Amino acid sequence: MSTREIRTSIAQSACDVCGRTLLRGERAEIYVNGGARRSVCELCKSRALHGGWVLEGTVPESDESSARVERRRSLFSRLRTRRDEALAAEAPAAEAPAAADELSAERPPAPAWPDAPRQNGRAAAPRRRASSADGRRRVAPGRPRVGFREPRHVHAVPSSLEHRISSAVELYNQSEHPRTMAGIARSLGVPEVSVHAWDPAASIINVIVGWELCWYRYEVDLSEEVPSVRSVGQGYELHELSPLEREINASADDRGRLTLV
Repeated sequence: MSTREIRTSIAQSACDVCGRTLLRGERAEIYVNGGARRSVCELCKSRALHGGWVLEGTVPESDESSARVERRRSLFSRLRTRRDEALAAEAPAAEAPAAADELSAERPPAPAWPDAPRQNGRAAAPRRRASSADGRRRVAPGRPRVGFREPRHVHAVPSSLEHRISSAVELYNQSEHPRTMAGIARSLGVPEVSVHAWDPAASIINVIVGWELCWYRYEVDLSEEVPSVRSVGQGYELHELSPLEREINASADDRGRLTLV
């Protein structure tokens, strides 16, 4: 007797904001961004609205009151308003020369410098600053040249594995992922958390957050100038993880923030 594989007919969909695959029973809302339709989960609606996305089927509010008033006015009144605006724009340009003349009239006269000392009955020529053949001012030898230098930013990676894991947990808590994990935890309960590094000398730390029905893997790269936290994988069965990834060494609170055990 042959066995038949049973497959569900429900297509899996993912959120276009956080990239998370929606669980069974979750429903995504359709938003419009630049003419393209985007799927947004329940946890990312506020982020979509903050980014300027519009819920499909709704009309964004626009200020059309000034346009209606402009259409109700007569042609003569509209032309007169535009003429007054053009005259108001030309007035500051016409007053600028007059203001310059007033400033020059109020400026005190230049002081009279004393006569230059005479040498052998002739007036000594004024000293000139030393300049090169191309007209640029020369700098005296031995005098340092002052210039603008861009500040140098030195990013140091912690040397010990414990410090790298602690830094990775802190960066993860400052990212946007704890809020997503907290939303899932309201439905699935407290997750199992594992923070580890495949190579003790590497600067990449893996964060595994898992439940019985799903798990998520995040990667924290401490070698970058601005360390980043990115999602690198997810699944539905815990046996897909390695024994190292199943070792629990951290816990998550109700806000999704991690704490090392």
